[in-house]
Amino acid sequence: MDLRRLVGLYVHIPFCSVKCFYCDFTAFAGQGRSVARYLGALAAEARLKSGRVPDTLYVGGGTPSELSAPQIGELFDLIARAYPQSRFQESTFEANPESTTAEKLSVLRSCGVTRLSLGAQTLDDALLKGIGRRHTAADLVDVYRQARTFEGWSISIDLMYGLPGQTVLSFLKSLDDVLALEPEHLSLYGLQVEDRTLFSKRGVEPEDDACRAMYEDAIDRLNAAGYRHYEISNFAKPGFESKHNRIYWHDGEYVGLGCGAASFLDGVRSTSIDRLIPYCEAVEAGRLPTAQEEWLSGRDKLGETAMLGLRLVDGFEPGADIEREFFVEIGRLVERKLIRREGRRLKLTREGVFLANQAFMEFVPPFEDSLKGVPA
Repeated sequence: MDLRRLVGLYVHIPFCSVKCFYCDFTAFAGQGRSVARYLGALAAEARLKSGRVPDTLYVGGGTPSELSAPQIGELFDLIARAYPQSRFQESTFEANPESTTAEKLSVLRSCGVTRLSLGAQTLDDALLKGIGRRHTAADLVDVYRQARTFEGWSISIDLMYGLPGQTVLSFLKSLDDVLALEPEHLSLYGLQVEDRTLFSKRGVEPEDDACRAMYEDAIDRLNAAGYRHYEISNFAKPGFESKHNRIYWHDGEYVGLGCGAASFLDGVRSTSIDRLIPYCEAVEAGRLPTAQEEWLSGRDKLGETAMLGLRLVDGFEPGADIEREFFVEIGRLVERKLIRREGRRLKLTREGVFLANQAFMEFVPPFEDSLKGVPA
């Protein structure tokens, strides 16, 4: 399957019960009264962007599970009306334990969701409180077990490492507790303190040595448990890799709906308005809610392709254009033992996985900007 030929559909639900202390995504707490208007705006935007036939669906946030069960049904109805020809190969829905109920799980399965992504972050209750989460470890386990009563989908769980007050032992305890549940997929994210977050205002800084130890031990533990490390932050049992996210990493196209969502179509990347009311007003007036737009070409486009390809543990085939344009940079990274050649492919070394940011910056400095609005 050539993932570059597939098209992904990402739908952003920006509502949360509370904004986590580390969160830099487009998310709004205490705006539940705006959900009905927002769903109407999504329907209007979907009609404006109905020219493609998406192959995968990803509903992210924010916290999509903040929607009520009827609102979840309405969301999937509007997607079906806008893209009637789509038969999604994969349909992912993000959920948090505190807002996920058996009724909502039933609606999600009836709407064709094939992949449930649960935001655990940690199973240490003290750490959960310290990062602004509203659920407990017991809540996560309870929701997971409820989800397992429904057949026909896989479950992914998100964990974070490098949290304030987190030790290597406490992180590995959370990881072991999650492994005992046997989800099909895990995502591990190191804490990054972004501007405009509460952690930034508090001056929180991750400890690099501790983060590396947590990540390195996690890789070994997950490999031993039968999970394949297929992307820097992602691990899956064979056959359960995220099809939607692999479209991003294979430089494929995607349509983004919603406040702050990103699209990449015909070589143009666009990002929507990231403020709730202006976003709604734009689409209600029949206008695309575009805030930024850029055409990627030449060295910029080749560099982004290389950076995305190197996120994959199996690497990528650079082709003559990338080899020629980044001949010096590739040689430098090989010499530093951050990347290596394997046949026609380039891939990160184990050391390069830990120092991936340094490798990426040779291709797209600063590399973070190229992924704004794209779920990890």
